[in-house]
Amino acid sequence: MFEGPFDLLLFFIERDELDIHDIPIFQITNEFMGYLRQLEQLNIEVASDFILTAATLMRIKAKMLLPRTEKDEQGNEIDPRQELVQHLLEYKRYKAVLGELSQMEETRLAQENRGNINEELQQIANANHFEYELQDLSLYKLMRVFDKVMNRYEEEQNRPKHTVLTYPYTIEDQRDYIMRTLEGKQQVAFSEIIQAFPDKIGMIFNFLAILDMLQLNLIGIEVGDGFNDFTITVADGEAAQVTQLILE
Repeated sequence: MFEGPFDLLLFFIERDELDIHDIPIFQITNEFMGYLRQLEQLNIEVASDFILTAATLMRIKAKMLLPRTEKDEQGNEIDPRQELVQHLLEYKRYKAVLGELSQMEETRLAQENRGNINEELQQIANANHFEYELQDLSLYKLMRVFDKVMNRYEEEQNRPKHTVLTYPYTIEDQRDYIMRTLEGKQQVAFSEIIQAFPDKIGMIFNFLAILDMLQLNLIGIEVGDGFNDFTITVADGEAAQVTQLILE
């Protein structure tokens, strides 16, 4: 009548409406042992899992009679029934879905297999020029292909990726920007240009544009009192001489 020892224990608990989290171990053990004795009287062989569960119940029953000395990390006493309760709860969850699985099995068995499979598979194989016929595939072959695909996917995901960023700067554009700034002010500090283009790439392009303009004698520079700044001016005779000295 029962599929296993846990099935029998759940029967006792549900029949007597017992709290599964607070099992009366003495009552359950006595009823379980009584059931095994009935099997022996009927000359029915008792399965090993029933015998193991009976031994477990007897061990728990003995521990319940002794002072509890086992404690967890928080210092609380460990209930000897705790492990049994966990197993019963897991078994109860599995048993709850058996009815649904049985219904799904009956529904599948009631369906008829699709016909003309071999002919259709042969047509697909011929159309795609497969080296082997699809009907020769097995679950093992499919699993191996799936494993290779997953390994290749992981390799692709773990492969180093290099991102190329495009910055909206050119030396010509920055040179034009500096010249337009000089037209209105006649001179501009390099720090002002840095403030206008504060990112690292912008500073590099502006500095290269300044060097290019110095080479073409389009601007001059005047070194101020500070060590990290200088003034850019429109090139004239004197500024051109200074520029020539700097380039030499």
